[in-house]
Amino acid sequence: MSVIQVEKNVDVVGSKSSIKPKRRSVFSRLLKNKIAMVSLVILVIVHIAVFIGPVFWSINPEKINPTTTLAKWSAEHPFGTDDLGRDVLSRMLHGGRITLLVGFSSMVVTVLLGGMIGAFAGYFGRWVEVILMRLTEAMMAIPNFFLALVALTVLGKSPVMIVLVIAFTSWMEIARVVYGETMKWKAQEFVEASVASGASSLRTLFGHVIPQVIPTIIVASTLGIAWSILTESAISYLGLGIQPPTPTWGNMLQNAQQYIWTSPVLGVLPGLAITLVVLAYNFLGDGLRDALDPKHVRKSK
Repeated sequence: MSVIQVEKNVDVVGSKSSIKPKRRSVFSRLLKNKIAMVSLVILVIVHIAVFIGPVFWSINPEKINPTTTLAKWSAEHPFGTDDLGRDVLSRMLHGGRITLLVGFSSMVVTVLLGGMIGAFAGYFGRWVEVILMRLTEAMMAIPNFFLALVALTVLGKSPVMIVLVIAFTSWMEIARVVYGETMKWKAQEFVEASVASGASSLRTLFGHVIPQVIPTIIVASTLGIAWSILTESAISYLGLGIQPPTPTWGNMLQNAQQYIWTSPVLGVLPGLAITLVVLAYNFLGDGLRDALDPKHVRKSK
């Protein structure tokens, strides 16, 4: 065995052995961020409640009972009922499931679209960069929320269409972030070595550059979920989102606005849930950013 082969083997073993300590250091930094950890616990509880809770609380959220309209809290209806006699707790659980699923699905499409555009523009440069980044800047110049409203009015209000509209009107920020990170990493020596060894551009991009950008994408994803949830709730509140009788936190707010003085709990519960989840995702994203990028913490100090 030659000296070069030995050195390569040592480098491989050393790189593998350094993965676990690196992961431990990231996790330990995240544990030290109390706000991020509290946010993570809140999100876990909320997700367990909305996805598993309906199994135990099996009241139909769309069942109308005119004899129990606007009922107060009771053992039968812990959060009372709405103006049509529907159980509020059941609607909160089922509505939260739909709201979170729309937010997560929109984030996935947003990350895939924005990430690919940013990565291709940053790595290939030249005319690819000009076209993609000018497109990104043009999209950022348009009021995205109003563009989403127009698109939903024209294209329809199905859940799939809502996910696609939210994603296609919010990918620009992720594209710019990934573009900047790709520009930074493609100038590194290991990328130049990959190109010199004969690897194709796509293999180098997906095998060496994008893995380095993943921490940034993770942080952007947590913030993207928060934005998607907020956008879906606002769209549903305006009547262009998921349509009744299917509950979401957004259309529950719309239905509750005329009872804000007589039965304020109908608006307080979904509004509080939206606020809590959005803040928790934002704080978790800040914590992940600090844990994955210690230099940011030192700079902020």
